[in-house]
Amino acid sequence: MGVMSVPRPFAISVLLSIGAFAQAPKEIPGFDLGAIDRATNPCNDFYQFACGTWLKNNPIPNDQSSWGRFSELDERNQATLRAILEAKATTPDARKLADYFGACLDQKAIDAKGPAPLKPIFIRIDALKANQDMAEELARLHRIGVNVLFNISSGQDAKDSNAVIGQADQGGLGLPEKDYYFRTDPKAVETRKEYLAHVARMMVMLGSTQDAAKKQAESVLKLETELARVSQDVVTRRDPAKTYNMMTLAQFKGLSDSFNWSKYLTALNAPKLDKLNVAAPDFFKGQEKLLKSIPLDDWKVYLKFHTAASMTEMLPTKFQDESFSFRKFLTGAKEQRPRWKRCVAATDGDLGELLGKSYVEKTFGEEGKARTLELVKRLETAMGQDIQALPWMSPATKTKAMEKLHAITNKIGYPDKWRDYSGLQIVAGDAMGNSLRANEFEFDRQLRKIGKPVQRNEWFMTPPTVNAYYDPQMNNINFPAGILQPPFFDKKADDATNYGAIGAVIGHELTHGFDDQGRQFDSKGNLNDWWTGDDAKKFEDRADCIIKEYESFNLPGGVKMNGKLTLGENTADNGGVRIAWLALMSSLAGKTLPDKDGFTTAQRFFLGQGQIWCTNQREENIRTQAQTNPHAIAKYRVNGTLQNMPEFQKAFGCKETQPMVSPKACRVW
Repeated sequence: MGVMSVPRPFAISVLLSIGAFAQAPKEIPGFDLGAIDRATNPCNDFYQFACGTWLKNNPIPNDQSSWGRFSELDERNQATLRAILEAKATTPDARKLADYFGACLDQKAIDAKGPAPLKPIFIRIDALKANQDMAEELARLHRIGVNVLFNISSGQDAKDSNAVIGQADQGGLGLPEKDYYFRTDPKAVETRKEYLAHVARMMVMLGSTQDAAKKQAESVLKLETELARVSQDVVTRRDPAKTYNMMTLAQFKGLSDSFNWSKYLTALNAPKLDKLNVAAPDFFKGQEKLLKSIPLDDWKVYLKFHTAASMTEMLPTKFQDESFSFRKFLTGAKEQRPRWKRCVAATDGDLGELLGKSYVEKTFGEEGKARTLELVKRLETAMGQDIQALPWMSPATKTKAMEKLHAITNKIGYPDKWRDYSGLQIVAGDAMGNSLRANEFEFDRQLRKIGKPVQRNEWFMTPPTVNAYYDPQMNNINFPAGILQPPFFDKKADDATNYGAIGAVIGHELTHGFDDQGRQFDSKGNLNDWWTGDDAKKFEDRADCIIKEYESFNLPGGVKMNGKLTLGENTADNGGVRIAWLALMSSLAGKTLPDKDGFTTAQRFFLGQGQIWCTNQREENIRTQAQTNPHAIAKYRVNGTLQNMPEFQKAFGCKETQPMVSPKACRVW
């Protein structure tokens, strides 16, 4: 599983976070009359109306924590990728892919090696004599993808989007995010108990006795709790201004001056760093105290556990099963995914553009790219009309908003230039080695960017991905080939359903440029306040309406959504559907089309939007999503959005007293 760069302090805004995949692939319909629950009044619960029969007929597979329309398509793409990987290799690139995939699939060979690949690392960890000696070992672990203590990588300078600089950020936690270590509700207490048991079982498999492993697990949880205490929370990390702290290298070193940064950076093979962005300065100040107060033996256990935990997919079956047992508690999935699916995912993670090139050749042509670009242009025109018509925004801010909109660039399908993997050695039969070399290859690729021009043609998702994203620092929207097919875009479908589906997705990504995070960046991708004070206040008042609205929704298990965490995605959902609606109306130019399948054009538009979100979720998955994920659960990506739209209410004849008519409708864009 390939190393990712340090989480961008100003994260790209993706359409959703998707789970894994299951069952045999099938044709994926676009607009689906059979999904509709006609016993439900659309004005009472439109999500149930649009998706009810689909939800009933599509139970969650045992190896999944949720199952939706994204999952259906993702599953189909996985089968396509498997066919590519299992085909006879006739080129060097195909051989590289086949060797990686084949080694990953050979579980017998992996089991036969046991935990031996970990031995050299553990010998070095055991040889540490003092806390101050950890610098070189941390560098080695970071290079091979082990998330311990902190992260160093590259990224765009938020205030100079043409420059690539070094970045330092918090890291090192085993639970999903900071608050998991401090919540006191029964489920949180149980989660920490399960985590302790998981760490202990891992340590037993690594050779500790039961009694020693119990104490070691307690030391890991205690250490991580102290790391969590000085970490930023998920809401703070959504604010670009709070994660932008430029420092000279000397200033950065001063935050934790007992750590040997010179040895670390040398072992990291880092380029010269005159300055860098420190996303979480207080974390590094806290790190200094922990390096002085936590015994070396506790650090050694922590490093060993996270090393093994990061490599479980290429370790013997018992390690994979143990890793899944804890994920099962967090997500609710009942079974481990089949090995081939995990190996497809690993290959996509480590050789994504090499695999993606073959995927595109099989599935995505120039016609699809051209049609999508045309649709994007129509949505951009509609957004411009929306901005110009806003009653609350001043002409001065509108001018800047239009400047930013016109500067957005569009990336459709796949990269114009494919990534070169010739420097990555893949060896047949060496699953762990391939994974670790791929991690180092990617880590070095990220570090080499520092001090060089920004690569504006780079993609942060692989072509088969069923997702999309907006990047505020690049000021671009990105639609991988994986999502540009039914149920999102169906060339056989009518405009109404396509605008409701892929049109709302495009509108969603465009709106991210103007959500609570994206609006802080200008047309060139620089963190720069281009709003008048009065307009900023009006935006915040409208955003506050959305925060309160989504926090009022009741989720299974008694949890609530975090309105501030989900604000950007909820703003994009609301704005995206509205922009797609405006684009559809513009394309009709006042014409009224005949009903189709018993629904008007307007009704089909909203059904198209609703049906892409049909999703069954386990309660555990909903809880984890509500506490960690910036996206609302699927039901409220439909109902939460449409209850704010008079156009929806008119289309279905809803009365003011019905649930799908919000008494306090929210609107930003």
